[in-house]
Amino acid sequence: MGNVFKYGENVDTDVIIPARHLNTSDPAELAKHCMEDIDAEFAGKVKLGDIIVAGKNFGCGSSREHAPIAIKAAGVSCVIAPTFARIFYRNSFNTGLPILECEEAAQKIQAGDEVEVDFMTGEIKNMTKGESYQAEPFPEFITKIIENDGLVNYVKNNLSR
Repeated sequence: MGNVFKYGENVDTDVIIPARHLNTSDPAELAKHCMEDIDAEFAGKVKLGDIIVAGKNFGCGSSREHAPIAIKAAGVSCVIAPTFARIFYRNSFNTGLPILECEEAAQKIQAGDEVEVDFMTGEIKNMTKGESYQAEPFPEFITKIIENDGLVNYVKNNLSR
């Protein structure tokens, strides 16, 4: 369960992690600057397990993997939006950041709501409002990639078997 940070449509990767902070690939350092151009207080307020809910086309812009890495390193457990930019969608799973597409949840969930997500069933529970929304559950292979903390670790762990 996590507290929700809510953003609008077309949140691009330059807002998620501004280019001026791309002189490092250290996740902890990237997390310090996550969302700072859209929400200067985000990095100081986000707690482990919190959730980002946003409008359509989340993660548009450049193809940098730094964006999902920064979000995950900041402690965010999941991003929920009606749609994601294609490259951000893939980069999220590659880096082990769970994301869910659910238009109803993105519309009804508000900033500050407490939300719980079941990735196995795709159920999103808004504990604040007593509502439930349904996203597509992850396919088994995506679940395994996330459980291994990203694609590279998944491959390493499965090649060693």
